[in-house]
Amino acid sequence: MQKTTTSDAALHVSLPEEQPVLRMVPTSSDTNYAGDIFGGWIMSQVDIAGSIPAIRRARGRAVTVAVNSFVFKQPVLVGDLVSFYADIVGVGRTSITVDVAVYAQRGAREGGEEICIKVTEAVLTYVAIDNDRRPREVPKA
Repeated sequence: MQKTTTSDAALHVSLPEEQPVLRMVPTSSDTNYAGDIFGGWIMSQVDIAGSIPAIRRARGRAVTVAVNSFVFKQPVLVGDLVSFYADIVGVGRTSITVDVAVYAQRGAREGGEEICIKVTEAVLTYVAIDNDRRPREVPKA
């Protein structure tokens, strides 16, 4: 995969209008050997972000059962303000499917122009569970 630079104006986007479910600033302890933010760190934050609307919709516990898709579009850098947006895209009898989009804002910290790029897209499926960790029906909306 060819890595593009953030100076590519075609990558610059605006944040979605709604509020993110999670915002984080990764630090140097979250990097891989190349100095970019470790993909596993992003994956864990995506799972947390996706679980928030799933738990609310399930009105109780929900667990991750599948990562249906996960695309790293651009690297996340130390000091980026990373925003996670999560939307429910499907509800089954016991399952809830959530789309998570991740954006990074960077540049202002270094005294430059702040830019925003979409860095990751993912779709995850959660299952509502009871106190015995068995699947239960998702309540009607």
